[in-house]
Amino acid sequence: MKKILIINGHPNKESFNSALAEAYKKGAFASGAEVKEIVIRDLLFNPNLQFGYHKRTELEPDLLDSWEKIKWADHLVWVHPVWWGGLPAITKGFIDRLFLPGFTFQYREHSVWWDKLLKGKTAHIISTLDQPGWYYRFAFVRPSVNQLKKSTLEFCGVKPVKVTLIGPIKNATDSLRMDWLKKIEKLGITD
Repeated sequence: MKKILIINGHPNKESFNSALAEAYKKGAFASGAEVKEIVIRDLLFNPNLQFGYHKRTELEPDLLDSWEKIKWADHLVWVHPVWWGGLPAITKGFIDRLFLPGFTFQYREHSVWWDKLLKGKTAHIISTLDQPGWYYRFAFVRPSVNQLKKSTLEFCGVKPVKVTLIGPIKNATDSLRMDWLKKIEKLGITD
């Protein structure tokens, strides 16, 4: 049985991202997968990696619980909006605080190389935009995708990482939103 972890990175529970996460979850349950969730906005933690990697800050209970869920999962589904080309601050803070040396990767002593500690996991990034996905790709070269897919998940050994861009959200009709929800529910079944 596939173990799927859905990570919702939108700070507003009334956002369309929450509906997308629910649609994916519905499809995943229909496929017979086991599903757990992390809703980053509901976690109690300091998103600031105050000392970088020079001094370890103790992880709050919600981050420790999130780490157990990440270790448990075979497949990580990240749902977040793209703001100013990147991730919401709370989502970035979650990554900064939890994707640490010894957890998700490990630098090798006296080397430029590192060990990828999340090998064997796969991921899917579902991002909402206020522009068409093709425009985000060609005009801006998808900075949020580069950050989360390449510089975080693949850096830590997660592969393959699929990407689905939903947009433009701004001024989208109810009919178009329903089509997007159906598409994401199908991804939950087939991912």
